[in-house]
Amino acid sequence: MEPIIVHTGKPAVLNRVNVDTDQIIPKQFLKRVERTGFGQYLFFDWRFNADGTDNEDFELNKPEAKGASILIADHNFGCGSSREHAPWALQDYGFKVIISPSFADIFYNNCFKNGILPIRLPEETVYTLMENSKAEQNEITVDLKNQTVKDQSGYETSFEVDSYWKEMLLKGWDEISLTLQYGEDISAYEEKVQA
Repeated sequence: MEPIIVHTGKPAVLNRVNVDTDQIIPKQFLKRVERTGFGQYLFFDWRFNADGTDNEDFELNKPEAKGASILIADHNFGCGSSREHAPWALQDYGFKVIISPSFADIFYNNCFKNGILPIRLPEETVYTLMENSKAEQNEITVDLKNQTVKDQSGYETSFEVDSYWKEMLLKGWDEISLTLQYGEDISAYEEKVQA
């Protein structure tokens, strides 16, 4: 995984509550076994019309959302089933950070495990960031090391993050990478057991 230390990116606003994992990545696209290629199906039922054309009314299809790497969402983002495909789709689409007042617990943890930084902020703070994101050419800078979020208007706030997940994202590690840090110890133990 790529480390997240300081990320500056364009925000996209999805001002909807209770966005569940079946809306993030519909069930008909879960047959793939690799982790890549899911971005094209992200929010499929919202992004596309029945004839396959772009739904121009959907937030992520608006010109100001093109190329966004930070998603600002409303309450209870990622609720529903525990499918890990949801963060895979968000990441493959290009999102590195998701900001919301609240997340479903399993989705929240799956984000960390797959290299996405989910940030919980108070409702009024999220709504301020949403409003400020309407400004043309707006960018948000997320500093994981110092745990701050700042937009181009000068609005700045801090966030909490578990120290374990913070360290994992700063180093670009998943749980397999963490285990591999003990490779020499594991090899020594295996040699000892086999002797």
